[in-house]
Amino acid sequence: MTEVAQHTAQGPLAQEFVQFAVEVGALRFGEFRTKAGRLSPYFFNAGLFDDGERLGRLAQFYARRILDSGIAFDMLFGPAYKGIPLGAAVAVELARQGRNVPFAYNRKEAKDHGEGGSLVGAPLQGRVLIIDDVISAGTAVRESIALIRAAGAVPHGVALALDRQEKATENGADVDYSAVQYVRSRLGLQVVTIARLADLLHYLGQDGAAREHRQRVQAYRDRYGVEEDGPSSAR
Repeated sequence: MTEVAQHTAQGPLAQEFVQFAVEVGALRFGEFRTKAGRLSPYFFNAGLFDDGERLGRLAQFYARRILDSGIAFDMLFGPAYKGIPLGAAVAVELARQGRNVPFAYNRKEAKDHGEGGSLVGAPLQGRVLIIDDVISAGTAVRESIALIRAAGAVPHGVALALDRQEKATENGADVDYSAVQYVRSRLGLQVVTIARLADLLHYLGQDGAAREHRQRVQAYRDRYGVEEDGPSSAR
């Protein structure tokens, strides 16, 4: 088993976010089966930011990372389903911080009455920033790209809560790049993430109560991790 290079942590914002996610139970430790069939020692579920205070604070992390990254965008798009409340909350927080931009989302099933169609909210136009929690296989991002382009807008970037920094799978086999790297290099979108697996490992090494989980997370990282691709700012 080849150990990948050590990844550097991103700084205070990422550490603050990881601590917050652990405290509210959105980031858990144990044994969890991933979509790729791997047994992961940790699990992140943005659906557990499930009250007004938690969702509002999560939106603050997104907004701070997005604004700090300098990524250019004209509006936000939240892919169904988790991206809908995330995108709406981030739009509200960006407006609170002085950056008011339009927001849209999609339905899984097109509506055949009323206004009809699968898109809701502001018309898709200009450079669109997609808001989501994590990327596993890039399927939701590809679907979002198709919707955005079909509307005549430009899919420009993706903002995520967590980059797992692990190998993606294709046809049931591991590949040597992550889903985030795929979105950057193959789909041509900029990617902004609040935190990465490297930040989680750093947190586990610093927090006494959580340190017991570090060895298992590091072993998972050594087995399935991808090589360092730089900080999670926009590209």
